[in-house]
Amino acid sequence: MSNQVIPQELSDLLSSTALAHMATIGPKGEPHSSPVWFGWDGEHIRVSQTKARQKYRNLKKNPKIALSIVDPTNPYRYIEVRGTVVDFEEDPNKGFIDEMAQKYLNEPKYPWSKPGEERVVLIIEPEHTATM
Repeated sequence: MSNQVIPQELSDLLSSTALAHMATIGPKGEPHSSPVWFGWDGEHIRVSQTKARQKYRNLKKNPKIALSIVDPTNPYRYIEVRGTVVDFEEDPNKGFIDEMAQKYLNEPKYPWSKPGEERVVLIIEPEHTATM
């Protein structure tokens, strides 16, 4: 389904180093938005998250999510992806966040890891897009 939801002419944004602004619903129904690194495997959008963050708690309660990705070379070209977190993959060795550090920082390891932090990978199923 994901390949049908993502328009081919904007699929390059999902492989770019643009940040995604991720929106979740907070505990009192308020929107919560913040920029995140993301990966795309051709079917799901993947985002690393610590279990201590509000975004993680929001998504455990309500797995609906929206991401907005703007082309860094043309601010009038973007894709908004709405979907559902279909899985929370444990990432005890921090392999995915290290992969994102390589993508975004050209560094082999995520430099801001904290001792004892628990990381998961959000597996997001795209369900709808809006584009410009």
